[in-house]
Amino acid sequence: MQRGDRILLMLGNVVPLWEVMLAAMKLGAVVIPATTLLSTSDLADRIARGRVKHMIAAAADTPKFEGLEAKVSRIAVGEDTPRGWLAYAGLREGSDSFSPDGVTKADDPLLLYFTSGTTARPKLVLHSHASYPIGHLSTMYYLGLQPGDVHLNVSSPGWAKHAWSCFFAPWIAGATVFIANQPRFSARALLDAIVAGGVTTLCAPPTVWRMLIQEDLRAWKTSLREVCAAGEPLNPEVIEQVRAAWGLTIRDGYGQTETTAQIGNPPGQTVKPGSMGRPLPGYRIRLLDVNDQDAEEGVVCIALDPGPIALMRGYQTDEGTIEPLTGTVYRTGDVAARDADGYLTYVGHADDIFKASDYRISPFELESVLIEHPAVAEAAVVPAPDPVRHAIIKAYVSLVAGETASRDVALSIFLHVRERVSPFKRVRRLEFAELPKTISGKIRRVELRKAEETRAAREPAEYREEDFPELR
Repeated sequence: MQRGDRILLMLGNVVPLWEVMLAAMKLGAVVIPATTLLSTSDLADRIARGRVKHMIAAAADTPKFEGLEAKVSRIAVGEDTPRGWLAYAGLREGSDSFSPDGVTKADDPLLLYFTSGTTARPKLVLHSHASYPIGHLSTMYYLGLQPGDVHLNVSSPGWAKHAWSCFFAPWIAGATVFIANQPRFSARALLDAIVAGGVTTLCAPPTVWRMLIQEDLRAWKTSLREVCAAGEPLNPEVIEQVRAAWGLTIRDGYGQTETTAQIGNPPGQTVKPGSMGRPLPGYRIRLLDVNDQDAEEGVVCIALDPGPIALMRGYQTDEGTIEPLTGTVYRTGDVAARDADGYLTYVGHADDIFKASDYRISPFELESVLIEHPAVAEAAVVPAPDPVRHAIIKAYVSLVAGETASRDVALSIFLHVRERVSPFKRVRRLEFAELPKTISGKIRRVELRKAEETRAAREPAEYREEDFPELR
């Protein structure tokens, strides 16, 4: 492997993943992290658009690469190395000495990430030897990591959050990276591992937190000092349940593949339930309205005069060049509102916010109300076409274990929302369903919106307000 070569790294949470990352940094090679959940077609896209020269994967996953680019070198981790692949274990037979073939500059490329693609085709995000290794000082600060901590970040390799909190931030702080591998996620098993491993700091996405609070958290006596959430906005109901059980407040934070942690609630800052916090050190955040004027509600933007070191170098185009950031701001595409104390509250992705009866609707606000219902595990709110109002509010709901979709449950949820929101925000339709998600676990509301736009008939699992005389 040579300086500038691109390596597709598709491994689970095994030691060679960390070894390869460190080796690539020394070589000046560029790593393209990939989740083990990718399909053959996904891999073909990454190999082609990523201009991959080398692939490193678990031996068990090598069949996914059959029929793909033959000129790419292949290294398999594990036993039973298949034909055409080199054995990773054999690399240890090489020399112990290493002499770099040149100087690695701070602005040299280090990581090429594919975004999760919640609303469109995944983009290619390029980070440098400065933007992530140094930029994650903001992440370390937000997580509250200290030397000697045992840090557990629940994240799959292949996504930026794994690099954030399973690689750069803990090691910058001098903390231990703790990994709890599970073939199939179990909240109880994860809680057992947190206790047995003496985990002191925990960061998990809202999906995991929503599953953890379905257990009796008081039954686990942990060593936790800091608990955080990132990846998607955290619903206030989850924060309250964890606080009641453990006496700890989940501190929400916000960032993107394109950045490090840019907004958050660091240790010691008062947490306002529902708020993702304030700008973290190194970031100057602006909220811009539709006229590109500073406002108290608008698209979250990062000032570029100058830009923070933690911001990506740019997006890679289909031609393979890097499209540099221009203008005075970088737009995240997410909308937030700022209060008098400078706290930012997530409103929604600009593509997810919609109007119903000419009122502006934030899906996240209603989803937070929905999951307060004891039967609801997760929810997604989208517009459903309506000839009079143009669009009405529809909620897709998945239920907690042990609950069964029924008319009574639907009525209970309708009443729950009605008691807590203004009339113009009421959910008018409700459908029980498994929510579509990206490989990284983020809800793909765009799929649900498209389904509503093309739907010709009512689904059997859908309930409407007019079905219930009790709601008239």
